[in-house]
Amino acid sequence: MPCYRCGARQTDPVRGASPWKRGVRHEAQVLVCPDCQRAQDLDLDTCPTCASTALICRLGEVECRSCGLVRLAQAPSPGSPDLSGLAAEVEAALNRVLGRN
Repeated sequence: MPCYRCGARQTDPVRGASPWKRGVRHEAQVLVCPDCQRAQDLDLDTCPTCASTALICRLGEVECRSCGLVRLAQAPSPGSPDLSGLAAEVEAALNRVLGRN
């Protein structure tokens, strides 16, 4: 998945924690590259309880890593990223690796 701001692709990290950060924007999981993390306004969704941007989105839920609040994800909004191209790209890569036609 590329950085949602600049489109840079994540490469295999050296040993240790990845410098890339996860966030939620318009109810969708996004990645933020180290360069874009320096921006003052990342325009990420915030927790309604504690206002933290440390959110993760999985299986139709959004969880706050700061306070633990879990809520259902809303339907994608018109400004949300279109991941259909990414899904097709991942499917093609899996087909190549697994030798499928």
